[in-house]
Amino acid sequence: MGFKQALRKLKDYPAIVGLIGLVILFSILSDRFFTVSNFINVLRQVSMQAIIAFGMTIVIISGGIDLSVGSVFALSAAILASIVSKGSIALGIIVALATGAGFGLVNGFIIAKAKLQPFIVTLATMAIARSLTLAYTEGMPITGFPDAFRFIGSGDIVGIPVPILIMFGFLALMFYITTYTKFGLYAYSIGGNETAARLSGVKVDAYKISFYMLSGLLSAVSAIILTSRLNSAQPTFGVGYELDAIAAVVLGGASLSGGKGSVIGTFFGALIMGILNNGMNILNVSPFYQDAVKGIVILTAVLVEREG
Repeated sequence: MGFKQALRKLKDYPAIVGLIGLVILFSILSDRFFTVSNFINVLRQVSMQAIIAFGMTIVIISGGIDLSVGSVFALSAAILASIVSKGSIALGIIVALATGAGFGLVNGFIIAKAKLQPFIVTLATMAIARSLTLAYTEGMPITGFPDAFRFIGSGDIVGIPVPILIMFGFLALMFYITTYTKFGLYAYSIGGNETAARLSGVKVDAYKISFYMLSGLLSAVSAIILTSRLNSAQPTFGVGYELDAIAAVVLGGASLSGGKGSVIGTFFGALIMGILNNGMNILNVSPFYQDAVKGIVILTAVLVEREG
């Protein structure tokens, strides 16, 4: 009985199986992989993509998709950096978060009220946000921040890097929201059958807008961490982040058609992407082949989810 329950759990979180397999494989291939310091390094690197992916999770569960997260990340980082470089850390963080949430509001409002496809809307806002970033920065990086701000991305508490603590904090928060609140329940309901949810009295449009606002907000949170860590904001920040976030969600067992997924699964999916990058770098795999390997892993995950 216990063995069957364990198998069911693994089916709910297929990424765990892949994660264990990757850890074993890279541990065999390199003695530098299976160390505490390397795992901390992986978690630190994964933290930013995972936080974005947590927001993407609830959007995908609700039957949507957000291609703008990478560009919103870059714009939030640029605005943050320009304000923080003048000495106002709190104001910079507040404005950056408002920027992310604001773009999410625009995405959600157009999708909900104009009844346009999320793919098209967020593809358009992805281009708009990237263009605004390049115009705002004039294509140049913004650098030079106070030490207090740099603590967010580079500091540690009792030996644990702050970005990892922030990531686990949002993991716990998003798990609670998606599991124990109406907000999370309605995401599954809307993604599973939007018409039925609407007929049941769910304010579908308002919730859709909220889901995209949350996605944009978490993109801005991630931007704050990376900007702090690198002590600069680059106009090219976030390129490809939307694909990494979607990959993490899919690897975590979510369905792109909506109604299925979990932030725990997404966390393990993000870890798979991080360990793949880390392991291939340790083994000196050419960057020309790394994306191909990740693509194969993603395709395999989608096929497994479809068979399930």
